[in-house]
Amino acid sequence: MILHLYFARRFATWLGICFIGLFALIALIDIVDQTRRFADRGVNAGGIFELVLLNAPQAINQVLPLIVLLSTIAFFINLARTSELIATRAVGRSALGSLVAPVAVVVILGGLATTMLNPIVAATSKKYEELAQIYRSGGVSTLSISTEGLWLRQPTESGQMVIRAYRSNPDASVLYDVTFLAYDPEGTPVRRIHADSAELQDGAWYLRNVKDWPLARGTNSEANASLKPVLEIPSTLTVERIRESFGHPSTVSIWDLPDFIDQLDQAGFSSREHQVWMQSEMARPLFLISMVLIAASFTMRHTRFGGTGLAVLTAVLLGFALYFIRSFALILGENGQLPVLLAAWAPPVASILLAFGPLLHTEDG
Repeated sequence: MILHLYFARRFATWLGICFIGLFALIALIDIVDQTRRFADRGVNAGGIFELVLLNAPQAINQVLPLIVLLSTIAFFINLARTSELIATRAVGRSALGSLVAPVAVVVILGGLATTMLNPIVAATSKKYEELAQIYRSGGVSTLSISTEGLWLRQPTESGQMVIRAYRSNPDASVLYDVTFLAYDPEGTPVRRIHADSAELQDGAWYLRNVKDWPLARGTNSEANASLKPVLEIPSTLTVERIRESFGHPSTVSIWDLPDFIDQLDQAGFSSREHQVWMQSEMARPLFLISMVLIAASFTMRHTRFGGTGLAVLTAVLLGFALYFIRSFALILGENGQLPVLLAAWAPPVASILLAFGPLLHTEDG
């Protein structure tokens, strides 16, 4: 038990070192990128720094498998150079037994990443997207999904317009049973429009079977209402911007994802991407374990045998290959080419089984 605690402490130290190093590198690169994107829009250094800090959790979340891979490589190479692995084997500890502590640390890390880092990434990513959109266009168009349907807000030349629809087609280009509420700059409603459907194309909403109520003070809205077969309302929205308003599933906390998926389904949108993301987050600890096993299978050897550089390079390349395969499987799952559970869970499980081959070969000697 003491040996496991010692290995766990050493491994956690290397995790901290790799985390700090990669965080600093990511932050420096992101500062340059954010400056290039927003400096010409009048964003000062404080705004750039705020964007970098808000974007950092998401970047760390993405490179977490790389942090685990590099930490494992450094941990076992350090043990080999100090002959601690040989001493461990001499007292009867097997090679697989030496992996208990790193795997336990990674399981804890994966659990914390799923339950705690994920909500932090969701909050900071959403705030980053809102700030970035404000800096780009001077305003923000928002979309929200609820059990009552979906709500959109778009800026207009004379104020704001709020759009509510009970359902939509999967790509959000057509809304059904939709209501438009126009507000003046003081926030007073001035017009209400209801339509059976509204289709967004070429910078305008095209409404069908329309009833239009004026809401100006002193006006009898119902008496002055008009019926129209079609009506065109200019819009700054596009289908792409509406889709972007959903944001990546990472902008929704994993604790809120089940309800959000249900609301998407009720509103008529496809929730497959969010389902795949939720399952992949739940499978994250397994994938991190596979990174530990892959790195260990190539670095649990004494340095006197030579070829350490080649072994490290092979471990890193294999880790990147597995990360690419996992990402590719998730894309296939989002597009409906693979079942959701298979796309999310098969790559981590396959990676673990793949890593056990070299490990068992090393153990058998």
